[in-house]
Amino acid sequence: MYLSIKNQKSKKMKKQILLIVLLSTLFFSCWNKNNATQTEKAFNQKTFDSFNKTKLDSLFDVLYQNNKFMGSISLSHEGTIVYTKAIGFDDIETQKSSTAETIYRIGSVSKMFTSTLIFNAIEENKVSLNQTIDKYFPRIENASKITVGNLLNHRSGIHSFTKDKAFFNYRTEYKSSQEMVDIIASYKSDFEPDSQGAYSNSNYLLLSVMLEELYDTSFEDLLAEKIFNPLNLKHTNHGSKINLENNESNSYQYTTEWTKQIDTDLSTAMGGGSIISTPNDLNKFIEALLNEKIISKESLDKMTAIKDNFGMGIFEFTHSSKTGFGHGGNIEGFRAISIYYPKEKLALAIASNAIDYDMDAIVTDVLKGYFNESFELPSFEKIEISASDLEKYVGIYAGVELSGKFNITMENNTLYTQLNDLPKEPLVYKGNHTFTNEEIGANFIFNPKENKLELHQGGAADIYTFNKQ
Repeated sequence: MYLSIKNQKSKKMKKQILLIVLLSTLFFSCWNKNNATQTEKAFNQKTFDSFNKTKLDSLFDVLYQNNKFMGSISLSHEGTIVYTKAIGFDDIETQKSSTAETIYRIGSVSKMFTSTLIFNAIEENKVSLNQTIDKYFPRIENASKITVGNLLNHRSGIHSFTKDKAFFNYRTEYKSSQEMVDIIASYKSDFEPDSQGAYSNSNYLLLSVMLEELYDTSFEDLLAEKIFNPLNLKHTNHGSKINLENNESNSYQYTTEWTKQIDTDLSTAMGGGSIISTPNDLNKFIEALLNEKIISKESLDKMTAIKDNFGMGIFEFTHSSKTGFGHGGNIEGFRAISIYYPKEKLALAIASNAIDYDMDAIVTDVLKGYFNESFELPSFEKIEISASDLEKYVGIYAGVELSGKFNITMENNTLYTQLNDLPKEPLVYKGNHTFTNEEIGANFIFNPKENKLELHQGGAADIYTFNKQ
C-alpha cells in the first residue's frame, strides 16, 4: 500500500499538521501490520502445535492394515517438517521396511521440475513462451503453430504417447530421445493448437528434449545443476532401473494380494515422469518454487495461471477456502502428489509404492487433520448396488472441453470404464452416484438427471456428456 499526500498550501502550521497526521498514520499502519503478522504467526503456530498427529497416524494405520496403502507422507510448515510417517515395505519379498528416506518414482510430479527448467531458460533468454517448436521438432504436425507455452499448459494438440496401445509393449525397453521424438512425430494432432486443453505426456517429453538442445547437456545433468544440488535434494534424482540398495522401492498392485509391478524404462518418460524422490525432498522443492527461490515472481505468475484446469506444469488444488498448487503422478504401482498452500505456508507430499485407495481422499483427510477439521477414518465395508441401478450409468460419455470418450460398461455386476482404446478398468461403488478407479486414484461422479459425468483426478474436474447406448 502506498500513501501519498498532496500539499497545496505553504503555511507552516498546515505543514506541521500534515506531518503529524502522516507520522500517526504510518505509526498505526505499521503497528496494525506488525500486529496482524504476529496474529497470523500465532495462528500458524497454534495449528503447528495442536493438530491431531495421532489421528493421522490412525488414518495411515487403517489404510495399511486393510491393504490400501504403503508409502510415506510429509507435512512441512514454513520449511519445518511438522509431520512425517513411513509405513510398509520397500520390498515385500525381503521385508525391507520403508523409512522417511525411501525413494519413490513420482511420475508426473516430474512435470513441475521440467516446467521450472523451462522458465529458468526463459529468464536466461534461451527461449520464449511464444516461440514455436518447428525449429526443434519440424516433423511434428502443426509444429509451426505450437508454442512452448502450448506444450507447458497442454494446449498443443499433440497426441500423448501413453494413450497409444504400443506404449505398453515398449515401455520396459530403453528408447533414445530421438526414438521417442520419432514416435510422437508419427501421430496426427488431436486438435488445432490452443483451441482446447488435453493432458499429454508427449508435451513434457518434448520439453525435456528441447532443454537438452538449449543447454547442450543431458536432462539429468541439467536437473542436478539447476535444482537438485542448489536445493540440497539429497534423495532426488533422474531415475533409472530400480535399485533397492539405493533406498529405492519396488511398486505393487493389489488383487487378492500385493503383486510386484514391472519397471517402466524411464527413458520413455524423461521430462514427463522420470524423477525419483522422497516426500521430504518434494516439500523442499515446492516450497522453494512457490516462494520464488528458483524462478521469478513473473515466471511463477505465468506458471500458476490456470486455463481450462491447466497451469504450466502445475494444477490448482482447493480445500475448503484454501488454494494450493501442485501436481500428482502415477507410474506402475507408484502414486505421488505434491502440493503447496501459499497463504498457509503448508507443503504436503505423499509418495506410495502400493495403493488400492483414492489418493485425493487421503489428501483431503490429511488436510482435515492438519486444520483440525473433523473426519471419519475410512471404512472398508462394501456398499452394495443392484444390477438395475448400475445399468443407469452404462453408456458413452464424450468430453465437453476435452477430446476423448469414456465407454462405461457392466459385467458381472461391476461397472467398467474404458477411455478411448485403453484397457478397461473396474470401478468401485462409493455411494451417492460416485465410483472410484482405485488404480489411478480417479473419482467418477455420475449425474443421471443432467446426463453428465464428472471425472475428478489430481485436483482437477472434467465434465463429460452422457449418451445412452
